[in-house]
Amino acid sequence: MPEGDTIFRTARTLGRALTGKKVMRFDSSYALLMRADDQTPFAGQKVTQVEARGKWLLIHFSSGAVLATHMLMSGSWHIYRPGEAWQDSVDRARIVIETEDFQAVGFRIPVARMHTAQSLARDKKIPHTDRDVLSTDFDAKAAVTRLLSHPQQELGDVLLRQDVLAGVGNVFKSETCFVMRMSPFRKVETLSKKEAAEIVRTAKRLLDANVLEDSADRIVTYRGGHRRTTRSAEPGEGLWVYGRKGEPCRRCGTPIERALQGPNARSTYWCPVCQPF
Repeated sequence: MPEGDTIFRTARTLGRALTGKKVMRFDSSYALLMRADDQTPFAGQKVTQVEARGKWLLIHFSSGAVLATHMLMSGSWHIYRPGEAWQDSVDRARIVIETEDFQAVGFRIPVARMHTAQSLARDKKIPHTDRDVLSTDFDAKAAVTRLLSHPQQELGDVLLRQDVLAGVGNVFKSETCFVMRMSPFRKVETLSKKEAAEIVRTAKRLLDANVLEDSADRIVTYRGGHRRTTRSAEPGEGLWVYGRKGEPCRRCGTPIERALQGPNARSTYWCPVCQPF
């Protein structure tokens, strides 16, 4: 599932391509989106803003409508220039927003909703900007309070709560716990306020490091990317523990372990020596 850094970079690229531009064509395989288009056509409107909210991507239109999409495990947004070959099948395109200069194509997007500003504010699943780790509005002190308000839960589970730290997913959960040398299975009630504050700072630092500008081209069409939490520039050495079950810990050499954690059985990776329970 794309995490906050991926959605942030996607929103940044879409925003650079679409913001201020007139929509020439809007198409979707979702009936609710096309119904909204029938009522107030998107063609002729301008895109006024594209933003990331944790794992949600929001596209704002000049009519006040807001298209909210969530990628879950399979979805992705691509940007293409006219005539550029798509990197996925036309049959998998769920949403197309076309301007004179670009096509924004949402492939295999499983969740898409149309909102007004009022309904967006009421949607409890889409976090406000102050909860988004990558937002300039992020309130770290409030995040510490939210983290500590789940004393009976395990740290790894709480880090995945989007109402606590929007944008953190399985990768950054595991990597944050490793950097902190804390077991992801530790109960939150055992944390001091100082430790909780450092966890929040670490999660934010790791996510921030993965949204730094990496191209002189301000509008980057679709391409893959490598996430990095270590200091190594080698593609295969970018993460401390995530996805490395059975491989030696980069600090102590102990084999990395993996377990399914919490009621949703989410993958968690850790070093049993560096992160004792």
